[in-house]
Amino acid sequence: MEAGIEFLKGHGTENDFVLLPDPAGELELTESRVRALCDRHRGLGADGVLRAVPAAAIPDAAAGSAPGEWFMDYRNADGSLAEMCGNGIRVFARYLLEAGLVSGQEFRVGSRSGSRSVRVHDDGAVAVAMGPVTLGCPSTVTTGAATFDGLAVDVGNPHLACVTALPVEQLDLTVAPGHDAAAFPHGVNVEFVNVLSPDRVRMRVHERGVGETRSCGTGTVAAVAAALHAAGQHTGAADVEVPGGRVHVVITADGSTLTGPAVLVARGRLDSQWWQQA
Repeated sequence: MEAGIEFLKGHGTENDFVLLPDPAGELELTESRVRALCDRHRGLGADGVLRAVPAAAIPDAAAGSAPGEWFMDYRNADGSLAEMCGNGIRVFARYLLEAGLVSGQEFRVGSRSGSRSVRVHDDGAVAVAMGPVTLGCPSTVTTGAATFDGLAVDVGNPHLACVTALPVEQLDLTVAPGHDAAAFPHGVNVEFVNVLSPDRVRMRVHERGVGETRSCGTGTVAAVAAALHAAGQHTGAADVEVPGGRVHVVITADGSTLTGPAVLVARGRLDSQWWQQA
């Protein structure tokens, strides 16, 4: 048996992940190991870690998966658990298919926000049924001296999407936007959204537990939902431009779909001594 922990590296619109296959459910994935893996200087570098594990092998998977499904055990770069990752689940699905762990191009993946249907297209793009989108109350965030109005959006995880006329390229997101801790006691992903046309928006995002990322899959769904709401609409579709590329979002009366690229770029094995010390 080869020494070391198997890993893959992949990204969805340059939102990048380390993926750890764990078919036996034996990996001890501590917060410190996640932080070390995601560190771009002392580790592999990533926005988060995806552990591929059978749903039956993880105690808190039951509510978010069905027997026999693969479970996406997702961790933010700071080691914290997250309910869902729209870019990560596309990378996860692409891995499952290419590794021969699922049969057919359409299947379901378990997550902490529920089981999700995915379809891997021949060109490598992946469509994910993201589930219902729930609009919440208005709230505000601050960046520097500026205050932005936003709308709370639940896509299986918490978002505050701020539709603004200020070009998002001008924002400084090196520091986390200040938010209402009473409204978001567990933190929040913050999107800044420019509406370019009825079917095209541009977005930048600051993710809780990570910082600014090149893309956020659930954030793109929240961005389209907020843009539709600002236009007085409840359903619709739009392309979302993010620093890492482009995805397509469709929002219906009872759900949402996210379609975008999923790229696997490398695979290898972590040094056993590094893993023990991390």
